Amino acid sequence: MNAAHNKVRKHYDEVADIYDSRYDRNRGRLYYSRLSENVLELLPRGRTLLDLGCGTGLFIQRYGRYGGSAVGLDISPGMIRRARSRCRMDRFAVGNAEILPFRNESFDAVSSLLAFSYLKEPESMVREAYRVLRPGGVIAVVTLGKNLFTSGLPALYAMGEAMNIRYVGMGDFGERYYSESEMNDLFSEAGFTDIRVRRCSFAHINLIEPLYEIARKIEPFVEERLPYLAYNLLASARKPG
Repeated sequence: MNAAHNKVRKHYDEVADIYDSRYDRNRGRLYYSRLSENVLELLPRGRTLLDLGCGTGLFIQRYGRYGGSAVGLDISPGMIRRARSRCRMDRFAVGNAEILPFRNESFDAVSSLLAFSYLKEPESMVREAYRVLRPGGVIAVVTLGKNLFTSGLPALYAMGEAMNIRYVGMGDFGERYYSESEMNDLFSEAGFTDIRVRRCSFAHINLIEPLYEIARKIEPFVEERLPYLAYNLLASARKPG
């Protein structure tokens, strides 16, 4: 594991016990629910799912409500410990999404929410996802996209790290933000078909009040008419077969 991976792992081990206070309460729950619903619409229900960067198992818990089974992978042992406590019927493993420890054609679906930007070799993760998917399997990824708002986040996170702020995601991790064409190319080069990339979520959790409430009200309009202003990219594709 390289220095960048170690830094991400260490950070999420340190914030594992407060992670749910960010994404499973108040506005964080609303934000995460919107992203989850967008991904769930793209995945087959009641099948076998692999969730990469699974965190504390929030998305796996939601997927499990429709039946089926799931495996969660995360680089942080602390997050995996919390996930096992939340989803006792599912399986979890500590590992690197760029080198998956699973057999070929083991899953019907692969998901990843808010973890893709940490990858140093995203093409490796996409190729590995293709390998472990069964023919006809689906992948859906939510990650931060490039736009005016996200361009300032690296400086904000670096400042937070310098001030030793203990806050989920607050650190200088060299995150990468993607354009629609970059995500399309990653999936296409790995062999995926039926590739779709669109923007979602204008009401980002980090917006201050009253901007957050305003953003929530106009979010559907922005996603439909001004998608470039949305923070996240939702990319999905299918393995031929």
